[in-house]
Amino acid sequence: MKQTALPISFTPNDLLPYDGEAIYHREILNAAEADHYFNTLLNTVGWQNDEVVIFGKRIVTKRQVAWYADACYNYTYSNTTKEALPWTKELLELKQLAEKLSGHTYNSCLLNLYHDGDEGMGWHSDNEKELKKDGAIASLSFGAERKFVFKHRDSKEKVEVMLAHGSMLVMKGTTQTHWLHSLPKSKKVITPRVNLTFRLMVNGQ
Repeated sequence: MKQTALPISFTPNDLLPYDGEAIYHREILNAAEADHYFNTLLNTVGWQNDEVVIFGKRIVTKRQVAWYADACYNYTYSNTTKEALPWTKELLELKQLAEKLSGHTYNSCLLNLYHDGDEGMGWHSDNEKELKKDGAIASLSFGAERKFVFKHRDSKEKVEVMLAHGSMLVMKGTTQTHWLHSLPKSKKVITPRVNLTFRLMVNGQ
């Protein structure tokens, strides 16, 4: 099983060798700006413990989430549906920044709060029917630096990158079709991370 490790100082245009694009921008904000958004989001977002239904069993996660979007866009994943909250000033500012840098437009954002390295995310792809097929997803990171890993569905090749405070990763093209991704747990991480994933929904509900 081949694995490509990318040092955090190395920011290529595209992390993936084939079957999709994952464009990593290590610094889209300076330290003071990143700190401002991290603290604001940590304390003002309507965080709730995530709930997923697996094999008919409802599981409540330690990780907390929030769903913000244009009016009428709800989001269903893992057999649960989230109703959209109205945009905040800070989220609109970050959405506009993500749109400017990525060249794509977004109408929604799923936020994740990982309190420390004991919380992570298993292998999955963001390919729900409500999302635009092969559309771009802009993932902004604030707080603790965390490892993020891609795994190709067929070849099982892995690509990993450290997502820095104030960085953005844009996944687009056929990435969600051919690659899974995860946020591994880490005992070394003892501080929170806030992650914003700006998306384009195509079905109002």
